[in-house]
Amino acid sequence: MTSGTENATGARDALIALRAEVGKAVVGNDAAVTGLILALLCRGHVLLEGVPGVAKTLLVRALSAALDLEMTRVQFTPDLMPGDVTGSIVYDAHSGEFSFREGPVFTNLLLADEINRTPPKTQSSLLEAMEERQVSIDGKSRPLPDPFIVIATQNPVEYEGTYPLPEAQLDRFLLKLTMPAPSREDEIGILWRHAQGFDPRNLAAAGLKAVAGAAELAAAREAVARVTVGPEVIGYVVDLCRATRQLPSVRIGVSPRGATALLAVARAWAWLAGRDYATPDDVKALARPALRHRLDVRPEAELEGVTADGVLDRVLASVPVPR
Repeated sequence: MTSGTENATGARDALIALRAEVGKAVVGNDAAVTGLILALLCRGHVLLEGVPGVAKTLLVRALSAALDLEMTRVQFTPDLMPGDVTGSIVYDAHSGEFSFREGPVFTNLLLADEINRTPPKTQSSLLEAMEERQVSIDGKSRPLPDPFIVIATQNPVEYEGTYPLPEAQLDRFLLKLTMPAPSREDEIGILWRHAQGFDPRNLAAAGLKAVAGAAELAAAREAVARVTVGPEVIGYVVDLCRATRQLPSVRIGVSPRGATALLAVARAWAWLAGRDYATPDDVKALARPALRHRLDVRPEAELEGVTADGVLDRVLASVPVPR
């Protein structure tokens, strides 16, 4: 009989192998890969931001190929309707009855590509799915598969024809991960792979295979739930979040939901690192991706060059780290 400890160790090994497997297709961006794994552990959603051409979509496709889970991609466009995402009631002329046709949201990994290109009405159709993991249509709630996470991509520099996500929806994302342009060494590695015949449209030919699945994720989540958190760590999380609400350059600071998200990813990070306890350093390491999208910087401060990451750098430098 396999013990819970053995299950947890096997799950950790599988997720570490997952990180290496994704690396067969995506060069660099280790932080983004780790962030996606943390989101899977916490059953949270991810906002992936980067300019075109930095492999945002390829990263999610590679993650899906390395996981034995179903993935669906939806290209968000201005004419996309809520029913195109969640599903709708359709009439069957043969049977003379109405039936529910599932939308692409009924999957394990939903890639919402360029989510800010669709109007708020369609964006909001994801709110119930992200928060409650169900879809309500025609007065009936339909549960989504487990696991279920949304990975949404957006371009940070193109504003024409886009609809910024409202604060309520941004707060539903566990993490906001940024994908910068690669370093010179990484870019050489990318071009070298393409010169050797790498085809991003054929990940199987690149050698990607499923190394983890729902069973490993379930065992990992049980192990993360057993990671202990001391009062000093909880106090540090609260102090960081409260500090964001007291800065004059910030209109809306981090909510209590943001504090719980930061604590959750810190525990998952600690477990992935091989520990059964979280430390203040775990909190500090995840503060930026867990909190940057929950800050609303005042427009006049933005004109002066203040950014969410800059605010968090200031908060992390000013709030004492418990030892």
